[in-house]
Amino acid sequence: MGNHKIYSMSFAKVYPLYLNKVEKKGKTKDEVDQIISWLTGYTNNDLDSILKSEIDFRTFFENAPNLNPSRFLIKGLICGIRIEEIEEPLMREIRYLDKLIDELAKGKSLDKILRKQL
Repeated sequence: MGNHKIYSMSFAKVYPLYLNKVEKKGKTKDEVDQIISWLTGYTNNDLDSILKSEIDFRTFFENAPNLNPSRFLIKGLICGIRIEEIEEPLMREIRYLDKLIDELAKGKSLDKILRKQL
């Protein structure tokens, strides 16, 4: 039941929290935007429009132009929960984004965060 609250949260209200988290660690808005683009397929212009709207997380992910097939490589714990064990699809998408932002804040390189194959 608590998930519905998360799903209806405005993406534009959470985005500054992502920025604050990474900027405190010397990372940038551009890196956050690259992560969001990689995960969802949204362009920078799309993201600018979304941030001016009150689009919620449910709509944000439901309308994502191209959810990255490599997102299933994102594993590990977020908020004490193992991502790969989250059954509810929308919550898993939200936690993928949370995990990527955490990895950026912890200093991982974008190549590793974006699961680029060498």
